[in-house]
Amino acid sequence: MSEEQTFEQMLDASFKTIHTGEVVEGTVIDVKPEEAVLNIGYKSDGILSRQEYSNENVDLTTKLHEGDKLEVKVLKVNDSEGQVLLSYKRVALERGNKRIEEAYNNHEVLKAPVTQVLSGGICVVIEGVRVFIPASLVSDTYERDLNKYLGQEIELVITEYNPRRRRYIGDRKQLLVAKREEMQKELFEKLQVGDVVEGTVKNITDFGAFVDLGGADGLLHISEMSWGRVENPKKVFKVGQKLRVLVKDINGKKIALSLKFPDENPWINAEEKYAVGKVVTGKVARMADFGAFVELEPGIDALLHVSQISREHIEKPSDVLKVGDEVTAKIVDFNPDSQKISLSIKALKADEEKAKREKEDSEDAVTVDIDAMIASQKNEQ
Repeated sequence: MSEEQTFEQMLDASFKTIHTGEVVEGTVIDVKPEEAVLNIGYKSDGILSRQEYSNENVDLTTKLHEGDKLEVKVLKVNDSEGQVLLSYKRVALERGNKRIEEAYNNHEVLKAPVTQVLSGGICVVIEGVRVFIPASLVSDTYERDLNKYLGQEIELVITEYNPRRRRYIGDRKQLLVAKREEMQKELFEKLQVGDVVEGTVKNITDFGAFVDLGGADGLLHISEMSWGRVENPKKVFKVGQKLRVLVKDINGKKIALSLKFPDENPWINAEEKYAVGKVVTGKVARMADFGAFVELEPGIDALLHVSQISREHIEKPSDVLKVGDEVTAKIVDFNPDSQKISLSIKALKADEEKAKREKEDSEDAVTVDIDAMIASQKNEQ
């Protein structure tokens, strides 16, 4: 009997002693969907349940395999069945808490994928710890839809660390603001009036479009969008569109942009193209009480005064014309200094009538000559 006791004592001595709360390393020897069995070097194997592996409802056979080694925490040395209960998620949580605490104290920038999108923000998981980022701290601009971040890896800093309440708050906005300020500084150091740069349309309004130049936004006013006329910027541009723009002015932090490049100015060769006396065709672009403005090409409008529309008296242009009507008229004045062109339908009609009369007179003169020749020939006979 004493020999058997000695043998049992020797057998017990061959196993290590473990205590509740201790972290030990175990090797997976069996896996089922709801639990795994681990050899932890103790006289009894350890049981790791699905609930103590993760907060998510997972099938353990998809996560663990025989031979895998895990660090686990001892929850209970001997339960009612003589087994050791283990937890993996608590070890991961403690490790994650420590990692979050270090990052919080050191203002460290962390990287993690977005695992969840909520109505008030997004969540990332860092070494098993869920960190919440409020919607107001996700971006440096207002984000209507946060779903685009799901699965995306983002950078953040921990701004609130409270493990007792399991409250961990992250901030991405301050990193974007700091990065943008640095980019803005670099941009203004090299940007000059007259530069042609590339930007991305960030926002569109009724009066213009804001273009991101990489560190600062520039305003492309509606009047600078084209040499022609733009009625609605939203019909011409779209958010995310790439643009090659001219820096027209820099006033402090304000940048004025333009798409009216000087070498593309339609007035450069206009004096020859629209010389006085030429007949041109254009469309009525806008109306005034004193006349109609006719677009000859984008950027060049000519005035058709009410007195030049017809020989008959016209009270106002809108009585006979409307926007979009095609008009053919004669150029009666061109002023390159003020970039003004005057048209006249009345003058064109007068020219046409004069030409018609001259033609008729010419035809009549030929007829008379022929009749006279015939009469002369008869008399000679």
